Amino acid sequence: MTAEDPDIERDTPIEEEQEDSLFQAPPLAEQERMVEAMLFASSEPLTTRAMQDRMPHGCDAAEAMVLLRRRYQGRGVNVARVGDAWAIRTAPDLSFLMSRETVETRKLSRAAIETLAIIAYHQPCTRAEIEEIRGVSVSRGTIDQLIEM
Repeated sequence: MTAEDPDIERDTPIEEEQEDSLFQAPPLAEQERMVEAMLFASSEPLTTRAMQDRMPHGCDAAEAMVLLRRRYQGRGVNVARVGDAWAIRTAPDLSFLMSRETVETRKLSRAAIETLAIIAYHQPCTRAEIEEIRGVSVSRGTIDQLIEM
């Protein structure tokens, strides 16, 4: 007799085998992928409970998190705990790559522009000379602002 012989009785019917496989949790590697996808796509940290609620029946989000944290250890991004939730964050030693310098342009006041023009034309000059040319006293703030810039 062969395994395909219809006279052989099976221990469990085929329908029961298929039904059991529908309710089995996906493999742990697939659960890890699910957790990774949720953390990557989320705009805010997710709790283990929130991830567990989104996963298929029988999945263990906490165990998948342990595997995911190990996988990302020493990489450019880490799975970090934020309060009682989890998020994907840049590795602390690479945070300098995320900073960006911006040049802030500030408008000069009319007094500062006049003072700067006098300094440029009569270089070098004193405060008294600037005040004499402008006809008004030069405030300390104007000079400080020009020196800072």
